[in-house]
Amino acid sequence: MSRPVVIGIPCDRRMVGPHPFHMAGEKYIAAIREATGALPLLIPVLDVPIAPAEILSGVDGLLFTGSYSNVAPRLYGGSAPRAGVLQDEHRDATTLPLMRAAIEAGLPSFCICRGFQELNVVLGGSLHQHLGEVPGRANHQEDQSALLDVQYGPAHDVRLTEGGILAMLLGRDRITVNSLHEQGIDRLAPALAAEAVAEDGTIEAVSLPGAKGFLLGVQWHPEWRWSENPVSRALFGAFGDAAAARAAR
Repeated sequence: MSRPVVIGIPCDRRMVGPHPFHMAGEKYIAAIREATGALPLLIPVLDVPIAPAEILSGVDGLLFTGSYSNVAPRLYGGSAPRAGVLQDEHRDATTLPLMRAAIEAGLPSFCICRGFQELNVVLGGSLHQHLGEVPGRANHQEDQSALLDVQYGPAHDVRLTEGGILAMLLGRDRITVNSLHEQGIDRLAPALAAEAVAEDGTIEAVSLPGAKGFLLGVQWHPEWRWSENPVSRALFGAFGDAAAARAAR
């Protein structure tokens, strides 16, 4: 009996009382299971990270999720984070080498929010730590006092790059996305191409021209009520198809 398609999801490390827990948001897990039919496999982010080769040997794709934590600024030459800004260097130590290895191996990878920012950092880009304070940029954060359906509701349009992966996949040149991020791309990694840009110039999606396998990063959250959004269905569908094709090979 052949095994199911397996999509790995690196966890966040959180302290619950005095104990560390490894966790991932249910919305990501459910989207993978429901949208692709794959088996979601949570990957712990241990003190001694599991070797990327060991992880890659057991998965057909990787989902790098959003998080309440941010990539450590020292990893892209940024200034020290402000007090109270959540870091998760255990996640950094696992996801960044894993992402490099996945790109080299051509393993299908879908990068959302923090994962999108990790992708930019892995390939040599940098981040704005407080995007809303950058002259000319809008505030891209959600109203945390609002209901979740409002927080994840349509927030602004993005323009899709003509001839890009997203434009060809979706068959349109503009879409409306949600917006729940304080950080964003500052210097785009040289190897990456912008796939979508907000009206204030913020890069909202990226791809890697010449990638060996499916590789897409988006700043917004397509996992939220994915089945109700045709864009989200298309994104998870393309990712799931790529992982299934990888498994078949």
